[in-house]
Amino acid sequence: MLGLRPLASFSSLLRPVASSSRQIPATWGAAVPLAPTPAGQLQVRFRSQLAPRRTKYRKSQKGRPGLPTGGSLKGSTLQHAGFGLRVLESVRITAAQLTSSLAAVKRKIKPVKGAECHLRVFPDVPVCVKGNETRMGKGKGGFEYWACRVPAGRVVFEIAGSGIREEIARQALKLAQVKLSVPSEFITTSSPPRLGHIASHALVPPPAARSVPAQLADLDAKGEGHAVDAVLRREERRVDHVAAVLDKLSVGAAEARA
Repeated sequence: MLGLRPLASFSSLLRPVASSSRQIPATWGAAVPLAPTPAGQLQVRFRSQLAPRRTKYRKSQKGRPGLPTGGSLKGSTLQHAGFGLRVLESVRITAAQLTSSLAAVKRKIKPVKGAECHLRVFPDVPVCVKGNETRMGKGKGGFEYWACRVPAGRVVFEIAGSGIREEIARQALKLAQVKLSVPSEFITTSSPPRLGHIASHALVPPPAARSVPAQLADLDAKGEGHAVDAVLRREERRVDHVAAVLDKLSVGAAEARA
């Protein structure tokens, strides 16, 4: 009768196909697989967005910016021999703040040939937010934005290049400085390293952070250098020196009291 199909065959057209290889017809555009990507494994990321391409977990604990209590000076100085912007307090900077600051700096230094802006931090911490007036419980809130934990004394932006002058770099980093919710300072290659709230040229990396000499490292790779023993002896000499200084101070204090 008029070529009508049974109801069972018509309803089968409305059922979802279980096969994950089904694709959109070519007449609709480029063929795109309909199989969803496992949640938390691969994030949608555009070129202009600051976000990790792949994460192990969808959510993370809030945490707090660390403080280098061991004396590490990593990230507190320049790496490209230019000018930089260094934060003075520990803070959590969002990806939106970094994006707007980076765009402002690049727009300012664009006329200068050879000038480049380097981002020394990256937002890789997912921040989850729950709505206002929400009852307690029911798990963690949903994902809201990406952020990064920046300790005090860490360089955030760095401008380098053969044609960049200090006046232009200072003006460009001033545009980024007003967009960050943390006090910061403009530094050059002559600026001292910073450990928390202390900035001094007398600051040196701790013995454990110093690199082993290349010759010892090469011999140690062959099992002949004993590089670990050399590092331990260097630390022992440093401890002996500090103990000797403390002894002299204690003797001087005892003589002063006498």
